[in-house]
Amino acid sequence: MKAPLLWCMRSAGAALRPLRRAARRLLRAIYSCRVRLQAAAAGTPLRVNFPSSVTPRTRLGDNVNFNGLVIAGPGAVTIGDNFHSGPGCLLIAGDHDFNGGDAIPYGRGYIPRDITIEDNVWLGARVIVLGGVTIGEGAIVQAGSCVVRDVPRYAIAGGHPAEVFKSRDVEHYERLKALARFA
Repeated sequence: MKAPLLWCMRSAGAALRPLRRAARRLLRAIYSCRVRLQAAAAGTPLRVNFPSSVTPRTRLGDNVNFNGLVIAGPGAVTIGDNFHSGPGCLLIAGDHDFNGGDAIPYGRGYIPRDITIEDNVWLGARVIVLGGVTIGEGAIVQAGSCVVRDVPRYAIAGGHPAEVFKSRDVEHYERLKALARFA
């Protein structure tokens, strides 16, 4: 009796596969539309695979891919072309006013801290980027890292706080860039 039940379950799974793909495409379209409406500017294509949110002070380049990224805070955030993020990334574009605030441990005000992410940057899963940071062109930030200071061009950084531990092969990078080989 088990065999027909298993066959039935497999058949139902296979039959539902196209429906699941269509639902995934619909959700991607909804998530992308939501981010496009929230942002000050967004290039094309914008691909948002999982729920994400940005602020009205966010500017997105072309070929931007989010996999569940949240941008918070009053500062401006600029993300260049060909950006990719892993799931669960957080960009915090501001600080609490703890020195000039009206209460302890911090006041009600926020201090804007802009974030700039240049072209062709890849953030791994669960990366946190704090305000006042620039991540240079072609940089890669390792999963689980907390970026508290600038990351130079072509650098590979990781850790908590993120430190540069390697660099990309710049010649190979520039060759792929000249061929317009973007993911």
